[in-house]
Amino acid sequence: MSESDATPTLLPLRASCPKSLEGLLVSELASLGATNLRESVGTVYFHANLETAFRACLWSRLANRIFLTLGEFEVNSADALYAAVKSLPWEEHLLPTATLAIDFQGKVSWLKNSQFGVLRCKDAIVDYFRERCGERPSIDKARPDIRIHVRLRKGKALVSLDLSGESLHRRGYRSRGGLAPLKENLASAILLRSDWPGMAARGGALIDPMCGSGTLLIEAAWMAMDIAPGLLRRHWGFDHWQGHVPALWKRLREEALERRRQGLDRQWPEIRGYDASGSAVATAQENIERAGLRGRVRVSRRELSDFAKPTHTDLPVGLVVCNPPYGERLGDEASLVHLYRYLGDALSRDFIGWQAALITGNPHLGKAMAWHSHQQYRMLNGSIESKLLLFDLSPENQIRQREGEQGAKSNSLPMTEGARMFSNRLQKNRKRLEKWLKREEVSCYRLYDADMPEYAVAVDRYNDWLVVAEYAPPASVPEEKAEARLRDVLAGLPDATGISPDRIVLKQRRRQRGKDQYQREQRSNETLTVMEGQAKLLVNLKDFLDTGLFLDHRRVRLEIAARANGRSFLNLFCYTGTASVHAAMGGAKWTTSVDLSPKYLQWTRENLSLNGMSEARHHTIEADCVEWLKGNDKTFDLILLDPPTFSNSKRTETVLDVQRDQELLVDEAMRVLNPGGLLIFSNNRRDFKLSEALAERYRVENRTDWSLDPDFKRPGKPIHHCFFFYK
Repeated sequence: MSESDATPTLLPLRASCPKSLEGLLVSELASLGATNLRESVGTVYFHANLETAFRACLWSRLANRIFLTLGEFEVNSADALYAAVKSLPWEEHLLPTATLAIDFQGKVSWLKNSQFGVLRCKDAIVDYFRERCGERPSIDKARPDIRIHVRLRKGKALVSLDLSGESLHRRGYRSRGGLAPLKENLASAILLRSDWPGMAARGGALIDPMCGSGTLLIEAAWMAMDIAPGLLRRHWGFDHWQGHVPALWKRLREEALERRRQGLDRQWPEIRGYDASGSAVATAQENIERAGLRGRVRVSRRELSDFAKPTHTDLPVGLVVCNPPYGERLGDEASLVHLYRYLGDALSRDFIGWQAALITGNPHLGKAMAWHSHQQYRMLNGSIESKLLLFDLSPENQIRQREGEQGAKSNSLPMTEGARMFSNRLQKNRKRLEKWLKREEVSCYRLYDADMPEYAVAVDRYNDWLVVAEYAPPASVPEEKAEARLRDVLAGLPDATGISPDRIVLKQRRRQRGKDQYQREQRSNETLTVMEGQAKLLVNLKDFLDTGLFLDHRRVRLEIAARANGRSFLNLFCYTGTASVHAAMGGAKWTTSVDLSPKYLQWTRENLSLNGMSEARHHTIEADCVEWLKGNDKTFDLILLDPPTFSNSKRTETVLDVQRDQELLVDEAMRVLNPGGLLIFSNNRRDFKLSEALAERYRVENRTDWSLDPDFKRPGKPIHHCFFFYK
């Protein structure tokens, strides 16, 4: 049929789409010329002439498929279904020699299964042609000439011709997706809900800080440049349809090609994407190339920690849009809270005046961003119920924590002579440390450590909190006297530090072995974010004997940060991964953190996420460090080996003693150290002595004195030992 033969007859059509996009699809189809639009779940019914039907196939950014309705029948049996399908004038739609595929949808009591429904419909079409011309179509499920869709619903069979051929979301530019790629039509819906077309028209920019395979970037560019989403597709469901008008289709494609040429000649908006995964960035670059957007959409490998507004040109307005991880795996959610929090901080720092759009399958994670969402839309991302959160990044929409909500509580404990003496000692210590604390910008430090034998406690400060760890008193000290001394400590602390009693955490420290070392004391699950150098770190002041941050290793961690740029880093017995965070912030090309405890590896991932670091470059491995080292053949430039003094975990058959096993540990670590690399070997055994054999085998330097900052320099045996091994 020629274009001139086409009649303006309105055809009964319907478009399918993901649930929740029906309203957007109605508007889009209306703009293309459709009439008599009616919404249903996942479907929009409409009427249009053939030209508009073709335009919908070529230009719809939201539809999955466009169907031409061939007939609707009341059916109550398999035979009635057969008769209804056979009654249609099939010679108007396909040749008897054509290939055919049938998609069947719906369940009824009289039909065994959907495959039986497919069989009955196929028999009806085959018998139709056999009886009329002695020939019959054949079945081709992969790429048929014609695809027929049959849907049973409420006693009726709706028989349609699929004009799309395959789902319209397959634009033709994506060779492969990332770990969790968005479908192209969902990406378009996100951009439309975010008013990206309006933003682009006003000269706004678009940035995706976690771009994956680049779908949002490409869809945004095609919208801004007026590029038809179906322009790259080479096969359509109407190619072999008898009602096809090739001249009309050719004209519509040429019109779309001209609009693309004009769009690419205009000044395009700044569109950029970043991702921590090198493979994701490579995939995005391939997709951008295939989409015809080389040089117009830019992507680069970048951690979320480096996310900032480009400075090469003035960008006063724009849209930050992304599809961050949802936390589908068990235990992921806790670390993702900090990733979302970091994203919110980045928006506060660099993107005031912009808009932001975020789709998440875990909407309450969005609350961690500390921004009021002015609009939310339900969406279905594959099978995941999700929400699109829209943000107007104006200062009045930020959620600010009110400081000092409870206010300082008055000290209810009496100030005895002992309390005053203890308070005076703390004030003396504070004065001694004052210049160093200010110069080094240290906010977490040890203020007191059994400096007076009668007050056997350690006092550590974390921002505006104090942690008091009481050492077990000797048997010679009566329990009543020990309790009285502890009351003196608690009474003197607020006076010496200005910190109210409700921010003082008391712990009783006893010698622990094996798994008891890190047992919970409480279950508050409260964490506090503290700064150390450039790193944000999570501490838990209440739930464990230790807080998650060993303050005495501060200088070692900062040294790792200073040495890490461009180097690979291995953190053995990593605990909560604080050294790995410092290495990452220092520019390590990748880090590996190994520990046997899933709890502390999860904490490690949370610390990394808090600083905008992803698992793409910063890996965590749950394993016995000794056994893992023996089987590892990967090498590293910088290694931290900080084993416990003693370990007899039930999860391993071996017992670790750092004094006895130091040669095994160091030898295995040095085996995987690259030439020119550095192994930092540290441990907290007070009476530790380095093996003479190690000193003979390797170039080693005792850095214990250097590794102790002023808050841990005290007479007697050092709190830890530290050695540098060079290769």
